[in-house]
Amino acid sequence: MDWHQVFATRMDRMKASEIRELLKLLDQPDIISFAGGIPDPALFPTQAFQSALADALSPAHASAALQYSVSEGYGPLRDWIVTQMETLGVPCSRDNVLITSGSQQALDYLGKLLLSPGDTALVGWPTYLGALGAFNAYEPQYDRLIPRANRSASDYAETAAQKGGRVKFAYASVDFANPTGETLDLAARHSILDLADEMDIAVIEDAAYQVLRYDGDPIPPMLALEIARKGSIEDCRTLYCGSFSKSLAPGLRVGWVCGASEVISQLVLMKQAADLHSSTINQMAINTVARSVFEEHTKTLRSIYVTRRDAMLAALETHMPDGVTWTKPQGGMFVWVTLPKHMDGADLLRDSLEAQRVAFVPGQAFYADQTGANTMRLSFSLADEALIDAGIKRLAAAIRAA
Repeated sequence: MDWHQVFATRMDRMKASEIRELLKLLDQPDIISFAGGIPDPALFPTQAFQSALADALSPAHASAALQYSVSEGYGPLRDWIVTQMETLGVPCSRDNVLITSGSQQALDYLGKLLLSPGDTALVGWPTYLGALGAFNAYEPQYDRLIPRANRSASDYAETAAQKGGRVKFAYASVDFANPTGETLDLAARHSILDLADEMDIAVIEDAAYQVLRYDGDPIPPMLALEIARKGSIEDCRTLYCGSFSKSLAPGLRVGWVCGASEVISQLVLMKQAADLHSSTINQMAINTVARSVFEEHTKTLRSIYVTRRDAMLAALETHMPDGVTWTKPQGGMFVWVTLPKHMDGADLLRDSLEAQRVAFVPGQAFYADQTGANTMRLSFSLADEALIDAGIKRLAAAIRAA
């Protein structure tokens, strides 16, 4: 059978993730990989999860842990998230929180909720590859979101209309973004909110790395800034996507959306239609572990990851040839490297793997318009300081040879 003839047209835009493919390289012991951007499994709070799962499967809790549950999510976990959001300047209630199977599912649901074919999403150049993958299923157009630029709301609207739709939302990874590691400053966050108000569009705030700050003062989430303007989360257009994948454990696939209850109620309908609810036992385990070790554990993560970030920045400064530049992130897991204009990251990856046995992610896939060929993303989360120095030295040799 020719399956392509019966596939939906949206499948033409669904591509395999370069990062997922590169993760397969982690099984090759001679390769130094800066590609994955995943947490160090040696740092997972394993004992806390062993205890939490044993408790969830105890006679007192097993029937609930193994049973169907409400689509909104496990109540005690939602309550814990409400408390955490309040510490970020976001007063809210259970009705403002939906538990999702990772924040990736939240992005998929929001794309489904907001985008009709031909509508425009405003995203950064570059932006999170997983967001593009989630949104692509709903056949949007993209336009470049540049906070504090001189571009007017009417120009965005006219461009979207010419493409056959309207602008529906602005998407931004605000703290230590994947892939650049950069953080939107306070003025940039206010600028996005101003644009969204003028255009009457939603704002999707991706806060997956929010707890991994190593330097500088925390900046309020855009949702907190909007509540300060408008008085209530119910009057806000910002939808905050959070995750336990970087702070506790990605394998349990637990994230959340926080926003106006009118939006959450629509997302609940999508949850019911898609998978009914996220794993009950996983939510229960996350709730127990978060309540017992979250603050202490994330403090430990920051103390370890900051040394690796510093090691990568020092190695880049020591080994990279002239003409190569990079970001200096205040947190997260990534450094974004810009190569000389004549170089291609995909070609460099092939050469680097063959000659130097070093992996990274070419940057072009992070651009909605497929520009940025001379960029690449490096992750410092998995390697220790000595391995980082050795890998960056090898990578620099590959760049010089290109």
